[in-house]
Amino acid sequence: MEKFYTCKYDRAFKEVFMKEENKDILEKVLETILKVKIDKIRFLNLERNVDNIKVKRKHLDLYLETDIGKIQVEVNTENPKYLNSRNMAYICDIYSHHILVGEEYNEKTLIIQINMSYDIKNEEYIRKYLVQDDKGNKYVKNLIIYEINMEKYKSFWYNKNQEEIEANKYLLMLDLGLKELRKLSIKDKVVSKYMNEIERVNEEPEFREYMSAEEDNRKIENSIRSEGYEDGVKAGLEQGIEQGIEKGLEKGIEQGINTRNKEIAKEMQKRNFSIEEISQITGISLKDL
Repeated sequence: MEKFYTCKYDRAFKEVFMKEENKDILEKVLETILKVKIDKIRFLNLERNVDNIKVKRKHLDLYLETDIGKIQVEVNTENPKYLNSRNMAYICDIYSHHILVGEEYNEKTLIIQINMSYDIKNEEYIRKYLVQDDKGNKYVKNLIIYEINMEKYKSFWYNKNQEEIEANKYLLMLDLGLKELRKLSIKDKVVSKYMNEIERVNEEPEFREYMSAEEDNRKIENSIRSEGYEDGVKAGLEQGIEQGIEKGLEKGIEQGINTRNKEIAKEMQKRNFSIEEISQITGISLKDL
């Protein structure tokens, strides 16, 4: 059976929601999270760091100007250790660019980041982060980060909690398959429109080719990490045992891993990985690469 890609994947999310004709669906998703009415949405440039050639460029998943403020949306399919730091860097970049424009500093415009996250361990359905002290005094009033536990929300569907399903259907639909979407869309035109859009996206050959290549690259990266770690530890143990002392063991492991990482870096270069990706996976600095 051919895999069905939901909006759990950022590329599918973009294909559906970065369209003028689908702003009505996007409004419903945002309103479910923020609990406010949104009447205006304008798509903004997704590429950041374009003014600094030394900083790695980043394409945001979604960046919007709305009548309630500027909103950045990130779809986080996985939860690597660096995720929060990376996303914080993105929203701080947006905040600084916004605040530094104009003749005065002010906090009139809300700057919001929404993280639709999977594979996170907290028990809350939604977390709201503010910049404030331990007494609740806000350092700035207009920077807010939302973290949505998408898998936690999906438990409403599996538990058949009809009241919560109805209240959160525009979030739930984002990671439902076609069979489930058909059930949810019976009495809702917005869900029905979304279902048609995600089905259309899945039928596009270019999209499926992109997703297949992306998944293949991810499997290669995971395999490289696994092989590099195992080979490095093995080489390090052997060298450490020969030295016969604990410091020698630790140094041997480190040298073994470093040697293997260099081999991995060469192989990744052959596979046309970027220098930033190679550095991130192997731990070798950009300067050494």
